Amino acid sequence: MATNNNEMPFPGKIAVITDVASINKDDFHSVDHLLEKYGADKIIHVTWSENFVAEQERMINIITSLAADREIRALILNHAVVGSNEAVNKLKEKRDDMFVVYCNTNDDPLASARHANLLLMFNYLSIGQAMVKQAKKQGAKSFVHYSFPRHLSSSRGLVRRDMAKETCASEGIQFVDVTAIDPVGEADQDAAHQFILEDVPKLVAKYGEDTAFFCSCCSLQTPLIKAVIDSHAIFPQPCCPSPYHGFPEALGIEKGENFSDLNYVIGEACRIADEKNMTDRLSTWPVSAAMMFTNAGAEYAIKWINGEVPRETIDNDVLLDCMNAFIEEAVGEASSVYMTSFSQNGIKYDNFKLVLMSYLDF
Repeated sequence: MATNNNEMPFPGKIAVITDVASINKDDFHSVDHLLEKYGADKIIHVTWSENFVAEQERMINIITSLAADREIRALILNHAVVGSNEAVNKLKEKRDDMFVVYCNTNDDPLASARHANLLLMFNYLSIGQAMVKQAKKQGAKSFVHYSFPRHLSSSRGLVRRDMAKETCASEGIQFVDVTAIDPVGEADQDAAHQFILEDVPKLVAKYGEDTAFFCSCCSLQTPLIKAVIDSHAIFPQPCCPSPYHGFPEALGIEKGENFSDLNYVIGEACRIADEKNMTDRLSTWPVSAAMMFTNAGAEYAIKWINGEVPRETIDNDVLLDCMNAFIEEAVGEASSVYMTSFSQNGIKYDNFKLVLMSYLDF
């Protein structure tokens, strides 16, 4: 049942499409707060298929089936996987009255900004720099970047990798580029996990414990964090910065009734990191970026549905208020959110927002 006191906070419904939990628990659970707040009669939660790369037609069917429900007034994609643009094209052939939010995208970002009313992304132009500087603060002398061709074929993955490489050079850190196994490629997820678990100790033996590790793939975060801890290396952030992304499984945090309390998860992560002699060698953003994007995007969409914000442009102050409100609800205090509009060749894309946050050390 919805806990919101207003019986009709907005007309109609909002649909949220996420990854399945086995691919990205942060994305999957990013809708939980909305369901608790507004109820399942107002928030419709649907998931992509586990192997979305090979099932593009099914993606289109998922979105077009939602379009058939005229009560759905907004659509949140977290994340906007490869093929989302084509699927949203089909949606807009039937519905041009729906507010569409992309939370990160694996399609071309500029093309995605043309399909979505609002696109929220990590600041991939700056996060490569930010995570290397964070790693240096943690004592890193080497920085290992794991990825694979599918991720590096996107501008986001390539820019982040290249920025990390450039920042390593300017900060005097050795950059090590490693091709990992793609868990949705020819090999399976188990093989991808095993590669990480075996490769990290080899690289630590080669470059030393003061080696930082980053991987672009969501489903490889848990084995990477485990391997980093076992090798007493450094982990500046998951690919999707969040205390929930990979840390609970890697650290063995109990998933009891307190698990939805972000402060509990952070407290346990700090306690266990200390027990494992890993204090200040693990870090992330202070809240789940995926959860913040889903919730802030939905709250902004509600204001759009209710006519409280402009129809054709984005009110930056209202959007930032939506982000800060979620952070305060999640952890009880404000944090630092840095939001800018994407610009290229002198053109500013007002609906394309790049976001960074300050780091939290465990």
